[in-house]
Amino acid sequence: MSKIFIIGLPRTGTTSISVALLELGLKVAHTAFTKKAFEVADAISDAPCFSDYKQLDALFPGSKFVYLNRDLDKWIPSITMLLEKMAPHLELKNGHFSPVLKRSFHQTFPNIHSQCEHTLTSYYRLHQQGVFNYFKDRDDFISLDVSHSGSLLKLKQFLGMPAEGEPNFAKLNVGRNVANWREYKHPNKVNANLAGLEHRKFFDYC
Repeated sequence: MSKIFIIGLPRTGTTSISVALLELGLKVAHTAFTKKAFEVADAISDAPCFSDYKQLDALFPGSKFVYLNRDLDKWIPSITMLLEKMAPHLELKNGHFSPVLKRSFHQTFPNIHSQCEHTLTSYYRLHQQGVFNYFKDRDDFISLDVSHSGSLLKLKQFLGMPAEGEPNFAKLNVGRNVANWREYKHPNKVNANLAGLEHRKFFDYC
């Protein structure tokens, strides 16, 4: 079953692209932590996709992968703010976030408390280089910057969708706002913890 996976890091425009895909008629999960959520969604963004793209590539053959670029001078303060807010809930023993979310973040940001620009830059570049090396010369992969003119049009073309309508992404989750996805109402939204026959069994690649 092929999917669309958004594998850019947090604060690179994952909410903007998720909302755009909803408006294009797809079922979208902005983060997905259960088997059922992955089964139901046409497109999944953010955690654990940004850390698990290799496993997802093997598990869902024929899928498309979208990496999101963002200028580091804009990403660094944004991810610093996000990690500062999330850090207490990402603690491996006592944090209340999903184990899948915690694993995904700790895998990508080994020092979850770091606010050092040099360290965060190294995390960004290490992730980016890993993605680019893995998907080199593949036509099921695209890299976008959602702030660039025509970026939504480029995505539609990559997905084989009609090029009509707005060519640019809406600007969402600007500044310190990190809750736009929860506030956005749409019937095609897929709950990250959607229960299925196995209840809320965490997604497992085995």
